[in-house]
Amino acid sequence: MLRPAIELREKLASGLPVVGMMATDHVWPLLVEICRKAGLDYLVIDREHGYHPDEVVAHVCQVARLAGFPVLMRTVSCEMSELRRAVDLGPCGVLLPCVDSTRQLDMAREALLMPPRGKRRPGGMGNYWMRNVHYSTWRDEFEEHFIVIPQIETRAGVENVETIANHPLVTALGLGPYDLSADLGCCWDPANADHKAAIERITQAAHAAGKKLWIGVDGPALIAQGYTFLWVGTVSSVLVNGLAAKIDEIRQGKRSSATEQAGPPPA
Repeated sequence: MLRPAIELREKLASGLPVVGMMATDHVWPLLVEICRKAGLDYLVIDREHGYHPDEVVAHVCQVARLAGFPVLMRTVSCEMSELRRAVDLGPCGVLLPCVDSTRQLDMAREALLMPPRGKRRPGGMGNYWMRNVHYSTWRDEFEEHFIVIPQIETRAGVENVETIANHPLVTALGLGPYDLSADLGCCWDPANADHKAAIERITQAAHAAGKKLWIGVDGPALIAQGYTFLWVGTVSSVLVNGLAAKIDEIRQGKRSSATEQAGPPPA
């Protein structure tokens, strides 16, 4: 059974903050355990902009499966071959970039669901989620829990966001603020009136459909605005910011609460 996906869905439904991270430049199996130990709720492997090979992605998904930790994958596109290959590697959900209309979601459904609802031919590491390969098991224990998050990143996506949000395949909506600003002609100006209006429309569409909006990266500010499905940056940005804070702490002669709680180094 797709237990990590089920638990992530339950967390989203609770209304409590659900916090994850994007792995764009760096992906390795131990990252799953690091994320879990740090208290994150999920990890997204970014294959749209990352160069991660299948073998590494499959291994990360395997570790996540054994650890009961949700790992999603951002794919290159909604194309049939791309999504079928992505699911075979074993994530418990996908983040779909640059979704402009429900036509792309219909294509995704064809790739993600078994016949008669779709055209997927399962294989690879994704098979190891399953206790058997009967259709009813795929449908009830895999497909019904698999997470699908379309990212709204264009003017066309905003114009169609209400129908996208209500598509039955969609678990939550995703926001791509930088690409959206570029498509709106205000790259990068998050305070631009058109950009702010677009995000508000996306937010309202998600709420009206009874779904969360995946958004980042200023967690405290976003929580204050009522958002609960958050990502806090990429592995690279979190690492750089954490190291910068640690160096500043050393140079300023300060000790943070994190330092005090870390415990002694291993012998």
